[in-house]
Amino acid sequence: MSIWANLFLQDSNSLIMEMLVMFHDYAMIMILMILVLIFYFLIFMMYNKIIDRYLFEGQLIEVIWTILPMLFLLFLAFPSLKILYLTDEIFNPYMSVKVLGHQWYWSYEYSDFKDVSFDSFMMSDFKDKYMIRLLDVDNRMKLPLNLNVRVLISSLDVIHSFTVPSIGVKVDAIPGRLNQINMNINRPGVFFGQCSEICGVNHSFMPIVLESNNIKNFLNWINSF
Repeated sequence: MSIWANLFLQDSNSLIMEMLVMFHDYAMIMILMILVLIFYFLIFMMYNKIIDRYLFEGQLIEVIWTILPMLFLLFLAFPSLKILYLTDEIFNPYMSVKVLGHQWYWSYEYSDFKDVSFDSFMMSDFKDKYMIRLLDVDNRMKLPLNLNVRVLISSLDVIHSFTVPSIGVKVDAIPGRLNQINMNINRPGVFFGQCSEICGVNHSFMPIVLESNNIKNFLNWINSF
């Protein structure tokens, strides 16, 4: 079961990830159409030693194989640009969370709520059988469900990459630069990610754990600080 799971994308838990999965399937169909067309011409050339000059030297075919790739690119460009715009656009955020990358851990700041901040380190001692090796952390990033959240991402040393695949988030954390992304999680649960930029010797030991819950439980967690 785990082997088959590695062949597919993770289950989407946000609107952006759902759109990315749909665009992936759409792009695969376009690529399949291109492959079928190319294989058709290859097979045609192998079975016909004398190639029709009109097919490969005529003005009509030159116009077709110039316009056809352009159409394929346009059909891929417009949906991808729409998704790219939606990932960066902030729609009346309920709150903002600042994420800072360090060598080699993450820190989170909830400045909208009593300046709540904490560091998140990978767990080295797994006492609970439900904990996942190399992915669980001591302090999880928690966000409310079905609300727009602005996430500001930066770094204090080298370039990191804040990545949570099931949410559709992958943003570089660059020293001296503040990147932002919109998050709206539509399913409760715990979602795992990792730094996706080779940032040093312990690059593989700075996981990300994001927990989504209803607004009541989220506010109770904030008030516990």
